Amino acid sequence: MPNSPGLQRIVDGLHLVDASRHIFLCVGSGKCAPIADCEVAWDHLKRRLREAGLVDVESAVLRTKVGCLRVCREGPIALVYPGGYWYRSASGDNLDRIIDEHLIKGQPVGALLIAEAPLGDG
Repeated sequence: MPNSPGLQRIVDGLHLVDASRHIFLCVGSGKCAPIADCEVAWDHLKRRLREAGLVDVESAVLRTKVGCLRVCREGPIALVYPGGYWYRSASGDNLDRIIDEHLIKGQPVGALLIAEAPLGDG
């Protein structure tokens, strides 16, 4: 599937095909947590991943800000792939635990999990 040269440079720079994990963080609806708190968590996630050297490199951790993950309780809600690990209260110290233990060391944080739901093969 051919891409335009400009798009291909972006894809290559993000190391999309080399990523080790992908975290989605709910920051938009204000139902699971105040929007301002979600934005603080998002900024914290970006800063911590950059400090850990996990952005725009091979084996990167991709991050995506989403408007709503439809679990409108105890947010911000985070979702980590592969594996489909759903986390509650993903801000502050809890977000640090998710980053350190799961995104960096590969060990899900059981105390914060609300579901483990890997996607099927097809």
